[in-house]
Amino acid sequence: MTVLRSAVDPASPEYARNREATLARLAELDAEHAKAIAGGGPRYRERHHARGKLLPRERIELLVDQDAPFLELSTLAAWGSDFPVGAGLVTGIGVVEGVECLITANDPTVRGGASNPWTLQKAFRASEIAAENRLPTVSLVESAGADLPTQKQIFVPGGRMFRDLTRASAAGVPTIALVFGNSTAGGAYIPGMSDHVVMVKERAKVFLAGPPLVRMATGEESDDESLGGAEMHARTSGLADHMAVDELDALRIGRRIVARLNWRKAGPAPAPEVLPPRYDQEELAGIVPTDLKIPFDPREVIARIVDDSDFDEFKPLYGSSLVTGWARLHGFPVGVLANARGVLFSQEAQKATQFIQLANQSDTPLLFLQNTTGYMVGKEFEQGGIIKHGAMMINAVSNSTVPHLTVVMGASYGAGNYGMCGRAYGPRFLFSWPGAKSAVMGPAQLAGVISIVARQAAQARGEAFDEAGDALMRAAVEEQIESESLALSMSGHLYDDGVIDPRDTRTVLGLALSAVHSAPVRGATGFGVFRT
Repeated sequence: MTVLRSAVDPASPEYARNREATLARLAELDAEHAKAIAGGGPRYRERHHARGKLLPRERIELLVDQDAPFLELSTLAAWGSDFPVGAGLVTGIGVVEGVECLITANDPTVRGGASNPWTLQKAFRASEIAAENRLPTVSLVESAGADLPTQKQIFVPGGRMFRDLTRASAAGVPTIALVFGNSTAGGAYIPGMSDHVVMVKERAKVFLAGPPLVRMATGEESDDESLGGAEMHARTSGLADHMAVDELDALRIGRRIVARLNWRKAGPAPAPEVLPPRYDQEELAGIVPTDLKIPFDPREVIARIVDDSDFDEFKPLYGSSLVTGWARLHGFPVGVLANARGVLFSQEAQKATQFIQLANQSDTPLLFLQNTTGYMVGKEFEQGGIIKHGAMMINAVSNSTVPHLTVVMGASYGAGNYGMCGRAYGPRFLFSWPGAKSAVMGPAQLAGVISIVARQAAQARGEAFDEAGDALMRAAVEEQIESESLALSMSGHLYDDGVIDPRDTRTVLGLALSAVHSAPVRGATGFGVFRT
């Protein structure tokens, strides 16, 4: 039997403490998500509704199929910055007429939908997801263009948005723009470079320069409608392919465009029969310890996310700090790599390298479940080749071409973040649990290293070491690193695609796996040089 057996006791005090801590973090997460959903706040939302317009998430809800899920991505973008949480843009994956699409929607209640530097980064990530996973893109456009006070951070890199649209079209991946309001300046190129364009009558305005700028630049007097209205673009310029009578009509036309794409997934279909896990996913809220220094068995997580809790473990007696094996998730085959005791030794690195190669031979996507403090350090391990063995694992992750999905369950420190497919290694999707932390090392360790270096420098100069100052420095550094390593901070910097409720992990991964199978799933035919 390859069905996992669980040792979790939901009645234990330890489980209760872990669950209570997780639920507290989820309450904090809900509060931050509420800020993103609130957009520009009640005043601007009410004014938008008073104009007879729908809010961005209302537009998305009407666009996607009834009762179909919408996997919102990068919800916390810009968290901790001077800009609103969410960055004035909604992105995610939804099913439209049976087709999985990457959907973006400007939030006009946030500075008129103008793009700030974080809006740009969020849009880039959405384009990357669409390209890698071969997803048609539907852009729900209502934007005042660039946020002018921050134009120096937007203008030069911002051209990538339009480049990405044209490259998607060249690759045969459809792009659709539904224009509900202003689409000004650089924003005019979103419909201009999309394959299909729908504009709402008397609402949509698309022009490179509005009447005030035209007057300043040329002296010409014009009005919004003659300069860039939907009727003009539908009858005269030809920019609009369809003119909708209102927002609901635009969404209806958009759905019909998707229905006529004759779109087909290029990856293999999931197994026809899908059995749920044998253990309650609700129990995922109590598995991760409140103290990330305390290890936990990742098989307890695997048992609650894979089909039928069925897991064929690979090399169970070798490199036991890393659990590897084969499973199915919502009918899709996956190879799983999960940290068991945090530290990666040479055996774990070699085991992972072989496993990744096998997954590429069988065209099997890989799921990385991170809870790692990094590769082991010390004289014994350096002499044993930890650098070259860690490099082998990172080489394999870097050159693997099957889709990678990553979930940061707990710690994600040092080069372990790299070997377990952190953001820099291009996972198709990366999600974090609310208690996750990521940094070059733990706060206490980092502060301690700085202290040791300062102490040695003082000794070399023949000076007395300031113990009181050192204690203050260590406390300040620990506090800084702790705040910077939190899941909310990492997500705000777009180092993941969202912080998720652990109990939703199976559902989120199932949606992500379905999306990645819109593209072909093929393993690498070669890797770089492995230093043995």
